[in-house]
Amino acid sequence: MMTGYRFRDRLALMAGLAGPFVVALALVPFRTGLSQTNAALVLVVVIVAIAALGSRPAGAVAALSAAAWFDFFLTRPYQTFDIRASGDIETAVLLLTVGLIVSQLAARARHLEVITVTDAGYLARIHETAELAQSAKSSDTVVDHVRHQLTELLGLRACRFEYGTLMGQPPRLQPDGTVAVGRKRWDVDSKGWPDGETELRAYGNGHYLGRFMLTPGPGSVPPLQARLVAVTLADQTGAALDTAGPMKDA
Repeated sequence: MMTGYRFRDRLALMAGLAGPFVVALALVPFRTGLSQTNAALVLVVVIVAIAALGSRPAGAVAALSAAAWFDFFLTRPYQTFDIRASGDIETAVLLLTVGLIVSQLAARARHLEVITVTDAGYLARIHETAELAQSAKSSDTVVDHVRHQLTELLGLRACRFEYGTLMGQPPRLQPDGTVAVGRKRWDVDSKGWPDGETELRAYGNGHYLGRFMLTPGPGSVPPLQARLVAVTLADQTGAALDTAGPMKDA
């Protein structure tokens, strides 16, 4: 089964199994003074690096390996796969969830032949949104959170969310971080944002559920890494809407 993979992919799969183990083991001397969240973020960076080197399967293997060894080495009782504290369980689940998400992000970046997202601030935004999506009682809470995140991340003047039916054909921020105007690609890096609002669609389980309408602010266009993170945040919004239903708070 392995013969269909290129050498780099085979190497990444092996790294996906062994890399999180080695890093989690290296964190053992610091586990009493290191917060669970920071330890998890270190492992997320490892997942991203492996996914960028290899492929989506390598990233998925790394995410599963990281969650397992995080449990084994960094949560009490140590050296067992038993987790007793509810906070540790939530962190382990979030590590697995975020690891799978950012491995997809890394695979997108690899496909585009650009440097993948390893910035701690970007990863923290993804982690924070995943945590909120899991705990929020209303999908509208996630929508509002992501709207503020996008405003800061992309340097927007304004950002709003439209539920339901598509109206018009505004420029669109695509899943690969590029911008399209109609059927043509817009060179956002050299031309800046197109005039007016740009849409960023949110899908859940393959179904369109709404879109963020982005009004660019003054200044330079955010880098491709930031735009890829924005797409990931929209994906998390779509997942939350698909689970809870696009119902606003009363």
